[in-house]
Amino acid sequence: MNPTGNPSPTGDSFPNGPAPLTGHSLLAGREVPGTGDAWYAVAAATGEPFGPPHRDASTEQVAEAARLAAADSRAFRALPPEQRAAFLDACAEEIETLGDALLELAAQESGLPPARLTGERARTCGQLRLFADLVRSGTALGARIDTGPSGTDVRLRRIPLGPVAVFGASNFPLAFSVAGGDTASALAAGCPVVVKSHPAHPGTGEAVARAVTTAAARTGMPAGVFSLLVGRDHDVGLALVGDPRITAVGFTGSRAGGLALITAGRSRPVPIPVHAEMSAVNPVIMLDGALARPEQAAAPYVASLTAGAGQFCTNPGLLLLPAGPAGDAFLSAVAQAMKATEGQVMLTPDIARAYTEGVRRWEDVPGVREVARGTAGAGPYTPAPVVLECDAATYTAHEDLTGEVFGAAGLVVRWSGTDELLHLLEELEGQLTATLHGTDADRSTALGLLPVLEERAGRVLWGGWPTGVEVCHAMVHGGPWPATSSPGATSVGTLAVERWLRPVCYQSFPDTLLPSELRDDNPLRAPRQTGAGLIQGA
Repeated sequence: MNPTGNPSPTGDSFPNGPAPLTGHSLLAGREVPGTGDAWYAVAAATGEPFGPPHRDASTEQVAEAARLAAADSRAFRALPPEQRAAFLDACAEEIETLGDALLELAAQESGLPPARLTGERARTCGQLRLFADLVRSGTALGARIDTGPSGTDVRLRRIPLGPVAVFGASNFPLAFSVAGGDTASALAAGCPVVVKSHPAHPGTGEAVARAVTTAAARTGMPAGVFSLLVGRDHDVGLALVGDPRITAVGFTGSRAGGLALITAGRSRPVPIPVHAEMSAVNPVIMLDGALARPEQAAAPYVASLTAGAGQFCTNPGLLLLPAGPAGDAFLSAVAQAMKATEGQVMLTPDIARAYTEGVRRWEDVPGVREVARGTAGAGPYTPAPVVLECDAATYTAHEDLTGEVFGAAGLVVRWSGTDELLHLLEELEGQLTATLHGTDADRSTALGLLPVLEERAGRVLWGGWPTGVEVCHAMVHGGPWPATSSPGATSVGTLAVERWLRPVCYQSFPDTLLPSELRDDNPLRAPRQTGAGLIQGA
């Protein structure tokens, strides 16, 4: 029952999976009620509380989760690769077993439509299986065998750091949350995971955590391999990052939240890496050739800007457009497309309010004008999408225009000449993405811009739109500060596993004492680099 006495939604129980939700933390498979004040999930569309009461984990419970993870860390990393891979596969299977009830609950908590959540579930399970395949391949072990200049036998492999703290993201209740990319990659590395669930979707987080717990038991994992902590208050997360047994942190969220965790990680007696994905405006540069057919260029821009109420970390928040008639025609087409859009339910009432305040902040800057605005949706938390415009001088003169407005708000900055465009790009902060639109006629200009874009972004696109993140081996979802705190890392794709590993060198060891992947007979058949060459499975 919720606080008003109305029945909880059907998503509170999963007949083919975990027991009805309780609002409790899960410590190494054990259900533990919190000790804080009761709070409830909130329906994104109405702001009404529902579901079971949740209570924040106590400081002692946070410490217990970290202790259990550390106690089983060596046992987990020592498991054969096939057993760890089977665990990841089982996580995907158990999540799928939850069926539509999981999607219904996630939709109520997040306001995201069922079709989007269906795709997100597929992405979540797909990346779990992708990391399972990575574990089986042995590639992440990074095995190297070499002979030093003096003839010394030198061998290297990567080992897991130890227990990892993961913070669920608000905008992806499945793919970037309890069993999302950070958790999947950390488990693939051989690191136990302690997740601090996101208060915007606590029921979804608990349901997925129960699926992971079931998968762990089913595949014979040490119990401490996974725990979930309930926490609405910041103290839970800070206590987790501050625990000396936690060795690294994965976070996706606001800049303020990321900075707080980075400070906590650096302030410890033994500092730890905090891999935080924070804010980005993801600039899209329209070159002259892209504007030959303005309607064809405008429609996908508006679609990308408004998809999911604009609540993607790769939302194209900044579009750099040539001044002149061709750019004017593009904006006219954007205005027509925008007028047909309608506001969608945002993730939380607070996020909807922050969006409205952010748009107002842009509008209050002299020199900014409205290009077009859609219509607000029917509910109280469905603000209208909007596109605003200014010139390059206005943009560079007003810091209020450079920050992210999380939602379906786009700022178009008009540039005159490639020198001004280059100056705009050089002044940008680090970004997750940067996109170029043009034709072969723009080749010379694009080549001149590309070195700057490589310095500013983790992923550079030609054509297309940055909201299309592919989950694959070559993907980079990261970038320079402040898009992330780890410019050499990614949170999507199999390269993400490297955040949770460190290299260890074995010099002049007898073969019988070496790890399996470094022995002469290579019983794991792991890929190994010998000198400058890579040998597959030999």
